[in-house]
Amino acid sequence: MEKFVKQEGLVAPMDRANVDTDAVIPKQYLKSIKRTGYGPNLFDEWRYLDHGEPGMDHSKRPLNPDFVLNQPRYRGATVLIARENFGCGSSREHAPWALLQYGFQAVIAPSFADIFYNNSFKNGLLLIKLDAKVVDRLFKEVQRTAGYRLAVDLEKQSVTTPGGESFRFDIDPFHKHCLLNGLDEIGLTLGHADKIKAFEQRHRERQPWLFA
Repeated sequence: MEKFVKQEGLVAPMDRANVDTDAVIPKQYLKSIKRTGYGPNLFDEWRYLDHGEPGMDHSKRPLNPDFVLNQPRYRGATVLIARENFGCGSSREHAPWALLQYGFQAVIAPSFADIFYNNSFKNGLLLIKLDAKVVDRLFKEVQRTAGYRLAVDLEKQSVTTPGGESFRFDIDPFHKHCLLNGLDEIGLTLGHADKIKAFEQRHRERQPWLFA
């Protein structure tokens, strides 16, 4: 998992409340057992004019010109701002995978669905909760300013606008530690590798018949 310390990125607005995980990554793409390749299918049903299926050449599909991420001014965005209850619906790790593989590193919203919130941190996607009035201000600034960027500093737990105004956000200390150090659950376990090996050795010595 990649470390997240700080980054300044172009912002894209997703001006819809209650965006569910089936909209983030439609169910037909959950058939894959791989953890890669989901970026082209982020918001698939909104992003394209046709119906998508796994195995298609997505580069040749017709794009919906009215969808926000297809607008040239938001190309290359790494920060997504959204409305309340982002990521609701069914549990699927594919949703944060798709957001990350599209290029987003952080999502800012007034609130997130609980399962999506935890899945995102486990996969290295920073979710930031800001007051709804602050988020509404950010939407207005993004929409009237082409090339609008935000600076996100995880160590300071702050989001800073181009004008220098900063907003502090709260984050669980454990989630913060994992993101700053690039640790997913496997990485956390490997951090105890010496203790695990020592336990296994003691186990062999005390119960050798189990390994005969």
